[in-house]
Amino acid sequence: MTDTLTDELLAVALQAAELAGTLLQQGRPADLGVAATKSSAVDVVTEMDIAAEKLITDFLAEHRPHDGLLGEEGASTPGTSGVRWVVDPLDGTVNYLYGLPSWAVSIAAELDGEAVVGVVAAPQRGETYHAVRGGGAWLGERRLRCRPAPPFGQALIATGFGYLTARRGAQAEVVRALLPEVRDIRRAGAAAIDLCDVACGRLDGYYERGLNPWDLAAGALIAREAGALTGGRPGEPASGELAVAAPEGLFEPLQARLEALGAWHD
Repeated sequence: MTDTLTDELLAVALQAAELAGTLLQQGRPADLGVAATKSSAVDVVTEMDIAAEKLITDFLAEHRPHDGLLGEEGASTPGTSGVRWVVDPLDGTVNYLYGLPSWAVSIAAELDGEAVVGVVAAPQRGETYHAVRGGGAWLGERRLRCRPAPPFGQALIATGFGYLTARRGAQAEVVRALLPEVRDIRRAGAAAIDLCDVACGRLDGYYERGLNPWDLAAGALIAREAGALTGGRPGEPASGELAVAAPEGLFEPLQARLEALGAWHD
């Protein structure tokens, strides 16, 4: 990977995220409703998810026509360049539907299967986070560092819940056991933002079961470049089974406790 390629991918990701964020912020209709559902009746897609993904995919096709693409709302092309874009056009759709501010555009570029660029734009916060592999994580011009690991009992941990009833029940049991053991638990409703909040020290750690590649790709790179560790079950990378992010010293006991609690299965 050359610096020139990295710079180009970052510039494209930043511009695409800005355009999509502007569309979502300024184009949201007052009577926004559900356009479709996914895994269950409460797992929703809005017309704005679809419009934002089309904007991003068209932009990428124009500027990087030989790259592959994996998008949440169905866009998928193999590409021939070795670069693949992993796109969540609207992370936190339910928040967006209800007018809550915690939603984001998440765009990552992978080279030969490894994330090398990540951008998460959170327009309602007025914040855009970005990272390049080996180049640190940034909020605008400010370099990000995650918090030093607190004692486990003083950790502020975020999580999220799936949309399938059985999974939610299992996740609730994990929270029930974990909550008395830590400072507190937060649930904001957007995985990419939670990972960026770990990166900038607003959270000590984060975990979730059931994430997809587009939920993780950009935010996990930003968290790692800010000094956090990321992974799944012990010895495994973050995946749909389990994703964990926290600084060294908190990551290990959090991961071990989640393993003991069975947070990786329904």
